[in-house]
Amino acid sequence: MPAIAPYGTWKSPISAEMTVRDSVGLGSIQLDGDDVYWAESRPNEGGRSVIVRRAPNGETADVNPPPHSARTRVHEYGGLCFWAAGGAVFFSNYSDQRVYRQAAGEPPAPITPAGADLRYADGMIDARRNRLVCVREDHRGEGEPVNAVVALDLDAGGEGEILVSGSDFYAYPSVNPDGTALAWLSWNHPNMPWDETELWTAEFLADSSLGAPVKVAGASGESVFQPEWSPDGVLHFVSDRTGWWNLYRSRGGGAEALAPMRAEFGSPMWTLGARTYAFESAERIACEYVENGVWRLALLDTRTARLAPADAPYTEMSRGDIRASAGRVVFAAASASLPNALLSLDPDSGAVAVLRQSAPADADAGYLSPPESVEFETAGGATARALYYAPRNADFIAPEGEKPPLIVISHGGPTGAASTALDLSYQFWTSRGIAVADVNYGGSAGYGTAYRRRLNGNWGIVDVDDCVNAALHLAREGKADAGRLIARGGSAGGYTTLAALAFRDAFAVGASYYGVSDLSALARDTHKFESRYLDSLIGPYPARRDLYEQRSPILHAEGLSCPIILFQGLEDKVVPPPQSEMMADALRRKGIPMAYIAFEGEQ
Repeated sequence: MPAIAPYGTWKSPISAEMTVRDSVGLGSIQLDGDDVYWAESRPNEGGRSVIVRRAPNGETADVNPPPHSARTRVHEYGGLCFWAAGGAVFFSNYSDQRVYRQAAGEPPAPITPAGADLRYADGMIDARRNRLVCVREDHRGEGEPVNAVVALDLDAGGEGEILVSGSDFYAYPSVNPDGTALAWLSWNHPNMPWDETELWTAEFLADSSLGAPVKVAGASGESVFQPEWSPDGVLHFVSDRTGWWNLYRSRGGGAEALAPMRAEFGSPMWTLGARTYAFESAERIACEYVENGVWRLALLDTRTARLAPADAPYTEMSRGDIRASAGRVVFAAASASLPNALLSLDPDSGAVAVLRQSAPADADAGYLSPPESVEFETAGGATARALYYAPRNADFIAPEGEKPPLIVISHGGPTGAASTALDLSYQFWTSRGIAVADVNYGGSAGYGTAYRRRLNGNWGIVDVDDCVNAALHLAREGKADAGRLIARGGSAGGYTTLAALAFRDAFAVGASYYGVSDLSALARDTHKFESRYLDSLIGPYPARRDLYEQRSPILHAEGLSCPIILFQGLEDKVVPPPQSEMMADALRRKGIPMAYIAFEGEQ
């Protein structure tokens, strides 16, 4: 019989060490012939990113030896950082950001110049011309770095020949199957790629430069995502022109919707090279989409437009890791009971094989709490959403009538979204008798463009209201103790946490992970990719300095009254360390119980 003990005191086998033990990050899937490649972030190697090759017989081998780490810093968030072709791998090395060639049986050899302060990401191998076509970010000049699409000769190396330039940002340079044309995305300040992008194509000339570009889609508030050529040379892309990121193909000078529905086939492009669909053949597309917060894998017949969901027990598709070739689909996915894994699907039989798991699936189901989708009314009569995890432990129950403490999590982005994937760091708390609510506040992805844009002009208001109202709703439902509510968030979610603590009186304690405390300082001191992001979230700076000051927790420390813990990476270029350091000083001056924990070498 389970023992009776107060919430928060339950003993659990899910330890802090277990949440990271033998765990790895999985991403950046590549296919080269029958070989499968992916990047593996390994905590037990200091976070080194290792490219792994899996042969058809199932044997795996590391590609890049220590100390090389495959990771790009384009946009600071990075993304696709290696390319495999003909048995060779080319990768961006984290420490110097040079591109290296890794041939079988040979040590890595750099092909871009030393000390040039150039970064490379995204794109693909142009086999016809033996070159890598990718995004380059040039940090050599004064002011903002300069982005361009370049062609890098795989034998001669060098800095790369500029193919396309003039816009602030580029993504998804894609060469068509016969090597005669290039497609790419571009956008300019103050837009973020989920606000507005433009899709362009141009034909290659005899000298391998590009002819006059032609705009295919985009602008006027339309966000285009992942242009991709089919095996028979038809350009496809994802667009939110209807208010939902749906899949289209370019035809007859227009765009044909392939599977129109109130679901999202795209996601906010925080990292470069993410993919939510891939061609198994010219007639069949493997695609991922999210509907009502749940991700699904499906196969789309391009001739009949019939969308057939795959029979696979996964609800989280890692938002952008899928590749395909004839007879197979390789993707990354997870569920509430299964950790993120690299998987292979046979599109004909529906059979799924596990190629690699990110962590051992050894947690006892008796200590795991599945997420429950919750909708609740928030400010202005709007509806917001959250995933609720009730306390669960096979060995304990709470005294009759007691309600659990609740951790309210505000995700980052702020255009991110709560994940349904098994996360032992959540189960650490629920198995000890502490409930968790992961809030998809207004501004979150996965619910259409209008929901994503609820935050425009209202950051620090809508997100805070939704997190507070999620907590109060769950308390009214008897699923949380209104006197023991905890706010927690990282990056943009850290800002929401600090704002909720400064401007509302709902939470008893808070934890901020590299959170924003001074919005004006963030507007002045962040990297290029996000340097104008606050224009849409708050207003142009410094013209609307008043709004920045009204919503900055650091300037309203008088509203802080509960204990707070702050975590900060000392190499963070997105939310620089002074953001947390200033808040720590303010809390000390006010005499509020607090802790500030800084991490050397962390971004």
